[in-house]
Amino acid sequence: MLAMELRMVRGAFAVMLEMDSDLTVVGEADKAQSVLRTAQRCRPDVVVLDADMIDGSAITVAADLHAHMPTCRTLLIAARKSPELLRRAMKANASGLLLKDSPAGELVRGIKAVAAGEQIVDQELAIAALNARPNPLSKREVDILVLVAAGAEPAEIAKKLDLSIGTVRNYLASIVTKLDARNRVDAIRIADEFGWLLPAVEPVLPDAS
Repeated sequence: MLAMELRMVRGAFAVMLEMDSDLTVVGEADKAQSVLRTAQRCRPDVVVLDADMIDGSAITVAADLHAHMPTCRTLLIAARKSPELLRRAMKANASGLLLKDSPAGELVRGIKAVAAGEQIVDQELAIAALNARPNPLSKREVDILVLVAAGAEPAEIAKKLDLSIGTVRNYLASIVTKLDARNRVDAIRIADEFGWLLPAVEPVLPDAS
């Protein structure tokens, strides 16, 4: 099953995969919120999940799939070499993570390996993860910086996270200090470069269907 936002991209992937006689695309989803429901209907062996879906966290989707369909394997594909994304993907019980610019043959081999019960990770990404700087930010600090990067002001963040404005400003000062940044904009740049601007994984909820 393919879970990707752009129809053209999904179509190209489907054509490529079905050129292999061992693979059949049994379903497609274009929104993060519909992946689990679609997978429960078409019962795929593997879900190829776009890690860059903008309408929801792909990591949360991977966790949902594992919780509700433990025999279904999840292979994420991402645009960037993000050690933080890899760490979270493995924590969410994803079966693998490959890069979007990987050769077509590598993706096909990855899907087959994942279907066979193996775990697969892009080699360059694995090396980057081994050499990655640990994220110095707490979960709350990441949540706040994600909101700042989206354009939220301290008052908005305080309301959304049920904090006082003073507490939010203290967190922002701590973030700038921990990242050795010049200001908030620089903190966003640094965190984004290291792949730390990922929203936290939300609790897995029972499927409403």
